[in-house]
Amino acid sequence: MPPETEKTRREVLEEALQENPDNTFARYGLAMELAKSEPAAAWRHFEYLLLNHPEYSATYYQAAMFLISQGRPEQARKVLAAGVEVTGRQGKQHAQHELQAVLDGLGSRP
Repeated sequence: MPPETEKTRREVLEEALQENPDNTFARYGLAMELAKSEPAAAWRHFEYLLLNHPEYSATYYQAAMFLISQGRPEQARKVLAAGVEVTGRQGKQHAQHELQAVLDGLGSRP
């Protein structure tokens, strides 16, 4: 019998999503895993979380940073502004300040 090969992080996350498509942690992890190699797929996962799990506050920072890296600052501003509102409502001051700092750093429209 051949030795079993270890699954990659991506494979583990994809399997977790097959078992439960609403698994926010697995979807977030997969978005992060795909961010550099498959940006379109990564964005689909970030977007799913933003639309279907707006209370999952970790998404806002990483989705915004992803959008900035993709040259989409206007879309990043919208994500950051939504994240500032959500984290404020949740009482997560540290996260809210981090999001606001990135938003302030983007400045106004070019």
